[in-house]
Amino acid sequence: MKESLTHWLALKTVPGVGNRFFLQLLKHFGDPAKVLGAPRKELLQVEGLNSHLASIIAGYRVPGSVKEDLALVRKNGFEIITYSDPEYPDLLRQIHDPPPVLYVYGNLRQDSLKLAIVGSRNATHYGRTITERLSAALVQRGLTVVSGMARGIDSAAHTGALAAEGETIAVLGCGLGTVYPAENKGLFHRIAASGAVISEFPVLAPPDAHNFPVRNRIISGLAMGTVIVEATNNSGSLITARLAAEQGREVFAVPGSVSSFKSMGTHRLIKQGAKLVENVNDIIEELNIGLSILAAGPAEHPAMSVTPEEKILLDKLSAYPIHIDNLVRQVSLSAGKVSGLLLELELKGLVAQSPGKLFAKSESN
Repeated sequence: MKESLTHWLALKTVPGVGNRFFLQLLKHFGDPAKVLGAPRKELLQVEGLNSHLASIIAGYRVPGSVKEDLALVRKNGFEIITYSDPEYPDLLRQIHDPPPVLYVYGNLRQDSLKLAIVGSRNATHYGRTITERLSAALVQRGLTVVSGMARGIDSAAHTGALAAEGETIAVLGCGLGTVYPAENKGLFHRIAASGAVISEFPVLAPPDAHNFPVRNRIISGLAMGTVIVEATNNSGSLITARLAAEQGREVFAVPGSVSSFKSMGTHRLIKQGAKLVENVNDIIEELNIGLSILAAGPAEHPAMSVTPEEKILLDKLSAYPIHIDNLVRQVSLSAGKVSGLLLELELKGLVAQSPGKLFAKSESN
């Protein structure tokens, strides 16, 4: 591990030195060690640096927390990539406040094309299904899916990519030493095995609420574009969409039911000019990605054989869940018969059941 990492992390802890000031100091001195070793008089030559902050930097000593943080990085097999490293993502370097350091668990590839997918934590079956299907299609075409490993749409984005044996990146709103939410511990390690889990926060940083809007700029900053799947009018995903637009990246939105409040935010984005997404081709065409650099895509699967009665049920189902009682009323079959047919369709992977006896077409159908 590079000796200079101590100074990179120490400069981040100086009160009053945010990301943009950090990079301004880096540009002037060339290295954090030189910043921390500079006399007050020389520090005052940096544009915008007042005498108070110059005095703090000139007298600053590396806190013990930095050494503890580095020890945890080594112990857990993590990596730290700095803004000056060639491994630092090019697209992220272009945003107005890139993080000076990234903590990495896994392999953060520089050469992959990346697309972000984010959305509601309290996602519907429809939202999760669309997300997994879209994520899988993207990685099958050679792209890397970026998301935030939150519940709901984020987790579905990572899961879809992994199911298709693709690469995905999770950007955390806490340190790598904390898996949040806790139920995603398995997902955390699976993501690192295929791609990377990254954070700008120290290893033991907790998942404080104010960290998440901050980390959203990294999710959008890593990617050529951001897809929003299911968002209310107050969704934090809309922050990511706004940041993507400010960063000059494309914004995409998946439409939902006009009667669903969980799609009000995505519909508003579409009205404001976001690209409507029905399938992966809408994204590929909008980004104008050369087909020569993309994989051919998934092979077509043979059609699953269904009986005439099973087809009757399938024709009544959609991606939106419907209660079994409502389904019985729509077909000329008994409740027992419908229940048996639904079980057969589940076994064939054509129907998915949600809690409360709700049924919908599965992502494979």
